[in-house]
Amino acid sequence: MTESTGKIVLGPHQYGKAENRVVRIYRDTDRHEIRDLNVSSCLRGAFDDAYTLGDQGAVLPTDSQKQTMFVYAKTHGDGSIEQYGQALARHFVDEVRPVDSARIEIQEYAWQRVPVHGQEHDHSWTRVGPEVRIAAITVSGKGSSQREWVIGGVRDLVILKSTGSEFAGFLTDEFTVLEPDYDRILATSLTARWRFATAPQDWDAAYEGIRGVMIATFATLHSKALQQTLFEMGKAALEAYPCLAEVRLSAPNKHHFSYDIARFGVENNGEVFYAADRPYGLIQAGVLREGAPEAGTAWDAYTGVM
Repeated sequence: MTESTGKIVLGPHQYGKAENRVVRIYRDTDRHEIRDLNVSSCLRGAFDDAYTLGDQGAVLPTDSQKQTMFVYAKTHGDGSIEQYGQALARHFVDEVRPVDSARIEIQEYAWQRVPVHGQEHDHSWTRVGPEVRIAAITVSGKGSSQREWVIGGVRDLVILKSTGSEFAGFLTDEFTVLEPDYDRILATSLTARWRFATAPQDWDAAYEGIRGVMIATFATLHSKALQQTLFEMGKAALEAYPCLAEVRLSAPNKHHFSYDIARFGVENNGEVFYAADRPYGLIQAGVLREGAPEAGTAWDAYTGVM
C-alpha cells in the first residue's frame, strides 16, 4: 500500500443545535391543544476558519439557534411541523450572512386526550407511541437562486398482519436451512420518508393520508416478500399523492416463529409464536417517480434520527 503524502485539508462540515425539546400549548380556548417536538438545526456555509484557525467570527452560536427555535414555536408554530421547519430554515439562510444552507430536522410525539366519564378532557393527555412523525426541511442558497426541499415521514410505525404473507422460492446454497413458508406473520417497525415535489394544500392532512394509504396497502396486499410489500406501499403513496417525488422505506422483518408446544401434548395450529428480538432481516427500498424534481441535498442528514 502506497503512503499518502497529499496536503491535509478540511472536508465537508456542518454544525447546529441537536434535539431541542420544544413543547407548545395552545390556550386560545378552554380546550387546549399540544404539539410536542424534538427539533434539530444544522447550518452549513463559510465556517472553515472556525475549524482550521479557531476563529469564531462567522459562527452563530448553537445557543442562539436554540433560542430561535423556541421563539419561532410561538411566532411561527401555528401550522404544521413542515411549515415551522420551513420558517426556521429560511430564517437562518436569509438572515445569517455566512450560512449557505440550513437543515431543520423535527420529530413530533403524539398525545391523545384523557377520557373522563366518556368525554375527552380539555387539557389532559396520555402519550401515544411508539411511532413518531418526522420531517426534514433543507433551504440552500440566497435570493433568486434559493432552493428548498421538504421531507415528511414516520418512524417506529409498528404494524403486523397474522396471515396473507409468504416467503418461498428463494435462492438456496449449502448453508440454507430456512424452509419455505406460505402462511406467516408479517411484522415490522417501519420508517417511511417521502420527499415532496410540490407543497400539498394541507401538510397535516397529507401526512395522515400518506400514512393511511401505506398501512392499508400493507394490510390488503398478499405479500410474497417484505421487499414486494415495501415497493407496493411506496407506489400506492405516489399514486395517491401527485405532490410526492419519492418514498424511501426501511423495515426490519420482525420474525415470529411458531413455538413448539406439541412436546407438552398441546396442539399449536398457528396460534402461539415466539417474537424474536434479533437478529432480523432489514429491508430497504426507494420508490421514485420518473421526471420528478431532483433531490439535491434533501437527503443529507444531520443527526441521523431522520
